[in-house]
Amino acid sequence: MKDSPSGKSRKKDQETIREGAIGRMAALGGAGARVGMNYLKHYGRSMVGGKDASNLRRLREELDENNAEAVYDTFSKLKGGPLKLAQMLSIDKNLLPAAYARQFAQAQSSVPPLSYPLVAQTFRREFGKGPEELFELFEKKASHGASIGQVHRARRKGRDLAVKVQYPGVARSLKSDLAVVKPIALRILGLREADVDSYFREVETRLLEETDYRHELERSMELTKASAHLRGVRFPGYHPELSTGRILTSDWIDGTPLDRFADGGATQTERDTIGQALWDFYAHQVHDLMLFHADPHPGNFLVKNDELWVLDFGCTKKISEEFYRKQFRFLDPRLERDPALLQQALRDLDVILPEDGPEEISMITSLCMVWLELLARPFRSGIFDFGDPEFLKAIYDLGEENRRADHLRTMRGQRGSPDTIYVNRAFFGLYSLLGRIGARVRIELPAWINS
Repeated sequence: MKDSPSGKSRKKDQETIREGAIGRMAALGGAGARVGMNYLKHYGRSMVGGKDASNLRRLREELDENNAEAVYDTFSKLKGGPLKLAQMLSIDKNLLPAAYARQFAQAQSSVPPLSYPLVAQTFRREFGKGPEELFELFEKKASHGASIGQVHRARRKGRDLAVKVQYPGVARSLKSDLAVVKPIALRILGLREADVDSYFREVETRLLEETDYRHELERSMELTKASAHLRGVRFPGYHPELSTGRILTSDWIDGTPLDRFADGGATQTERDTIGQALWDFYAHQVHDLMLFHADPHPGNFLVKNDELWVLDFGCTKKISEEFYRKQFRFLDPRLERDPALLQQALRDLDVILPEDGPEEISMITSLCMVWLELLARPFRSGIFDFGDPEFLKAIYDLGEENRRADHLRTMRGQRGSPDTIYVNRAFFGLYSLLGRIGARVRIELPAWINS
């Protein structure tokens, strides 16, 4: 479905994945132990090195580098839920220290694929036949390895196909994996379990959906049909007769991966065309369908003949109209000028809680005022230039400032709806992609906002 990497750049195929719960827990526990040992070393070196700010910052950066490498090395070998979580976290750079963001970004593009015997084993389990019995041609080397599965190029009845094969044991091990990963993730993010438990349940639900390729097939066909009218947006055809709960077959599309397009020599007009198609795709699915593609990383998009091809609907999110109205009420310009109106919107979304005192309410309101002005800026200008580096830098700088703020981490309670996770993921990812493309995009507020 994507341009295949050269043999020189390909990592060595992985021969096994630990499938047993005990083996996977041991591997994840080992990663957690390495993280804990690194923290002990860090605290010792900090005490010996004194309280100089620049030295403490350097030691903290070294700690993050060592921990990020240890965690990602384990996640990439286990694949499945741990690696998918790394991929999710890497999309929003505001969530992670820089070292983790750099390491986890590899989950989007450079995961070593599984060897062919394991792929053939999955086919025999699902179809009772090997790939060579179902296809005229089936490339044994995967074109792309990701978190849940990998893609092989195949041909049947003269038609080129992309065959996504799920890694063995991913679905069975997901819940136990996430239970062990949770304390590692909480330590990285500096969060308390009691305050984010509902968010982890939401992530678990979405990841379980991703391991069911029948569900992905249904969503893919539903969303492509409902979005077929969008100008400049195209989708591959899907093949239910060659798909199961662990194997998904669609048309192979030759094109330029979105990150390569963004980093290449495209003209401004070409960048604006692709950026507009990307924006329109998300605007239609979020505001019209309330069911949307929630995995906006470059590997899920191709550019071909000045059109945007959307490849993967493994991660989708459906939201209720009630939540949609509460969430996108924040686009109303009046909220930026009226703290009382903003506070009511924050209460409706459970960001301000009944037990919050005046100091907490004031702090939350002030912070949200700043975020609102920044994140809603594209909606205020008619045509917005995402190529302005200062815009994304302001988002990342504010996110880093908030991530490091002790007074925010100590605020207790589960704030906001778990549904915001994937809405925020979609829009932060969208802003990031448009910034990388350097696109100027025409944007309109939903008609109901000022009504």
